[in-house]
Amino acid sequence: MAENIPPAMQAEAARGADAAPAQSGISSCSNAAAAPRQTHVQAANGLRPAPASRQSYAAIDLGTNNCRLLIARPSGENFAVVDAFSRVVRLGEGLAQTGRLSQAAMDRALGALTVCADKLRRRNVHLARSVATEACRQAANGDEFIERVKRETGIALDVITAREEARLAVLGCHILLEPGNGPAMIFDIGGGSTELVLIESTDTVPRILDWQSVPWGVVSLTETFGPESEDRMGRQARYAGMRERVAQSFADFADRVVAAGVRPGQVATLPLLGTSGTVTTLASLHPDLPQYDRRAVDGLIVPADAMRSISAQLAAMSMAERQQLPCIGRERADLVVAGCAILEAILDLWPADRLGVADRGIREGILRSLIAANGEGDRLRSEVSRLRREAQ
Repeated sequence: MAENIPPAMQAEAARGADAAPAQSGISSCSNAAAAPRQTHVQAANGLRPAPASRQSYAAIDLGTNNCRLLIARPSGENFAVVDAFSRVVRLGEGLAQTGRLSQAAMDRALGALTVCADKLRRRNVHLARSVATEACRQAANGDEFIERVKRETGIALDVITAREEARLAVLGCHILLEPGNGPAMIFDIGGGSTELVLIESTDTVPRILDWQSVPWGVVSLTETFGPESEDRMGRQARYAGMRERVAQSFADFADRVVAAGVRPGQVATLPLLGTSGTVTTLASLHPDLPQYDRRAVDGLIVPADAMRSISAQLAAMSMAERQQLPCIGRERADLVVAGCAILEAILDLWPADRLGVADRGIREGILRSLIAANGEGDRLRSEVSRLRREAQ
């Protein structure tokens, strides 16, 4: 179900520019003044916390399709990634038909979270926040699964609202927005939902003007439309149906964008930024990379027409043809078409000339929130200690 953020709601700021890429190949990201709604504190091996400069912070994002972990340490106004993990788990597989998480899907997710739990134990993690999104929001047995995860791995998953998901995505990637006059659009195509966020770009604090979430992600849309046809015309008809279904769900938001004063002729020059596996996959096909390379994709600016062309080509291909593409492979071959349909519907709504690409999002937003909140806590504790000493 769609949910709207009141126009006055603000997103937190990101302070400073990106640091140099970490040795893991994942770029460091800037810190931000953002307090998380809920965090889970973990002391490394029961020992006293390490000095602030050596403390590690962790973010786990369990989505409908992927399980992702990021561990980082503060580095001045930025943070440097020290460990990362990502695995396709398809937690939402079959959810559209049954309304429940399947046993096989939960087992896959538990396997990935067990790896994450091991990494948390081996790293000096001071604060961690673990979130789950659309699949766990929608599933009738979502609470049971969350309890099982806690019991078997020790990870306490926080099932966040779509509103919080959008906020964290903006916080995690907005620093990659191209500068421009007027509002900007950030979107996140997930496995079970897609979030669109209209923001007012400033030097420090991007202000959320409006927001929409729709229950169409690459998994939910693919399963709703069923297996693709063996013939090209059938595949194209299925793709057209997907685009129309998503466009209908965007209709109210599109009206509000116009009502907010965004003129259709103005949009071509306004910034557009996407964060999702769909966007990064298509962006990697644009320069014809031999394999996916985050350093070549994160922050890339691609002509919108090129992304439309790639989308149309992928939608017309057979499953076997898509599987042969090095940046898609077997894991994404069946889901990428739905992602293309969602992307084209977004480009219809916000027909910018160029599309910014972000291989960052919720996890980075969580880390910025944790580091900033803990830094403020350290400052307050230091101030209290000072006042006590002076009172003695």
